[in-house]
Amino acid sequence: MKQLWRICLVCLLFVVGTACAKPLEEGEVTREVVVLETAPPEVGTRAVEGVPVVSRDLFLRATEMVVTRIAEETPEAVAVTPAPPEPEPKELVVCQAAEPDSLFLYSTRMLDKENIHHAIYENLVTQRDYGYQAQGIEKLPSLEDGDAVLQTVTVQAGDTVLSADDEVITLAEGVEVVNAAGERVTFDGTPLEMQQLVVDFTLKPMVWSDSTPVSAADSVFSFEVNRTVEVPFTTVDTFRTARTAGYEATGDLSLRWTGLPGWLDQTYFLNVWTPLPEHQLGKYDVDLLPELPEGARRPLSSGPFVVVVWEPGQHISLAPNPHYYRLEEGLPKVDGIEFKFVYANPVYSQLLSGACDIAPQSKVDAGALPFITEAEADGMWQKQVQPGTIFEHLAFGVDSFGSYGDGNGRPDWFQDVRVRQALALCTDRQSLMEQTMYGQSEVWNAYASPDHPLRPADAAAWPYDVAAANALLDEVGYLDSDGDGVREDPATGTPFAIDLITSLGAELRPQIASLLAGNWLDCGVQVNEVGLPGSELFADGPEAPLFGRQFDVALFAWVSGTEPPCQNWTSNNIFGLDTIPFSQRGNLNVTGWSNEAFDAACQQAQQAFWGSPEYVAAHQEAWRIFAEELPSLPLFPRVKLAVARPEVLNFDVDATQNSELWNLFEIDLESAED
Repeated sequence: MKQLWRICLVCLLFVVGTACAKPLEEGEVTREVVVLETAPPEVGTRAVEGVPVVSRDLFLRATEMVVTRIAEETPEAVAVTPAPPEPEPKELVVCQAAEPDSLFLYSTRMLDKENIHHAIYENLVTQRDYGYQAQGIEKLPSLEDGDAVLQTVTVQAGDTVLSADDEVITLAEGVEVVNAAGERVTFDGTPLEMQQLVVDFTLKPMVWSDSTPVSAADSVFSFEVNRTVEVPFTTVDTFRTARTAGYEATGDLSLRWTGLPGWLDQTYFLNVWTPLPEHQLGKYDVDLLPELPEGARRPLSSGPFVVVVWEPGQHISLAPNPHYYRLEEGLPKVDGIEFKFVYANPVYSQLLSGACDIAPQSKVDAGALPFITEAEADGMWQKQVQPGTIFEHLAFGVDSFGSYGDGNGRPDWFQDVRVRQALALCTDRQSLMEQTMYGQSEVWNAYASPDHPLRPADAAAWPYDVAAANALLDEVGYLDSDGDGVREDPATGTPFAIDLITSLGAELRPQIASLLAGNWLDCGVQVNEVGLPGSELFADGPEAPLFGRQFDVALFAWVSGTEPPCQNWTSNNIFGLDTIPFSQRGNLNVTGWSNEAFDAACQQAQQAFWGSPEYVAAHQEAWRIFAEELPSLPLFPRVKLAVARPEVLNFDVDATQNSELWNLFEIDLESAED
């Protein structure tokens, strides 16, 4: 600071001399000059080598003289306004749990990799609030608007079609298909008519980070890569490509997707592929792309940021894409992003120190919610918490299989719907949620959120009511005849004591099971928790306890989403049900529950186009039946939880958007000036 004042004093003396040496021209006018208030140098300090020591009074008199002389004698002097300081760069630091093995678009799937994909590839469609939204395409195509068309085509032997059992198959005699009239028929060699979807998309005018415009051909190239690439130790998702009859560019930014005859895809508006830069990658063999630096380490970007540094084991740094097509909107908001790989737990100290701005889901444990909430109240950070789509539930063994069948190993406890309803009434699900999710989740009465737009207003709900529960069990005939607190089966005298199977090592499950056991004992039902290794509990095959339908009650997690998963309880997903052809059997419906009206509603919902009146009505009817019949008792969803520093803006966790960093282009940091 003293050296700075020495320099300032030399400049001051120079200004005095210059102002005195310049004669005033006749007729010139004076103007005001702004002078910053500054502290004078200490008495006795030197200005610069060779300049005599000055006193405080001398400095002040010299300053006054300069100001007066400039103000009164220098008419053309320009106001001395300090240059505004350069704003500090806004660099966002995301501390996530894992380092991606690659950034190649079609390889392993992991949330921490998806986070970075949102930065380098523009989202074509987002999935928020139990719906879909266009982002990198001009609009979602629709049958109502005419940019999606359901046409009738003639198929013959040798054509690739979708069979009536949802299999991609070459049409030949004996193959069952659904014809254009919606009838299930057997192909006999005579050409027949089937329905086929044709959908048109238009990309927004995106630009690659090397300044090359993104084209529809880049999306077609990406489709071909998705369809043909082989990635070692990885199964590339080819479900949609396998059901595609054609995908072509119809213009610089326009595309046309054509489905296989028979595939009436509910979400046809999703059949558009994130572009890959054909001008850069098209010269390579497709199977080399997963290992190429251009595809795996520093890919060209169509999104708001581009990779500039990847230090293995440490971090990936990104800078704004200089050619991002939304630059004129002031996007992206920050000047850079660093994805740090933080393997040690916890991450909270790094948030508090400012070493991290965001800790996404992968680094935050819901068990820390009380601590996180308390620290948020003290202004240390902001939490983003949202009930997710992975929900805990109790599956009843309604109709068991094999040696564990009803009446063969245990009484038929759960066949009567009143027993299932009674146990729902006897379960304090709100308390379970509050004690395990700290009140941040919600109780579900069906297989989707009560906030889901498809929830029917008149669906049954089962509030905690022990008296009503006991009355129902009395009505069924399960009474506590010997007064030991446990009811008995009236036919055999067997105590109503059931095994609750769940997975070992799941921190949440023992707590739920313990609370549940206390609840159900209030209704005369004894619970014995049986913990099994996950590999045993979720094993496939007829001897498996869960998917082999050999259990009393099972506690495990199921997945919901934008489309309610009614298919998990349909009859054609019951393993071992003799009335169902083997080719149609699944094993998702572990309860063995079967209901024709539910099957019909769910089938209609799965065959109707997303959002159509038929789709809404069918899903609501299936929801009503499930909520009344309760083959399973939904408890609550696990929460999606992320934490950010208070300065982070526009950061939001959504129930159905997988990654909370989907909008990296608008996430911002509040500066001191703000």
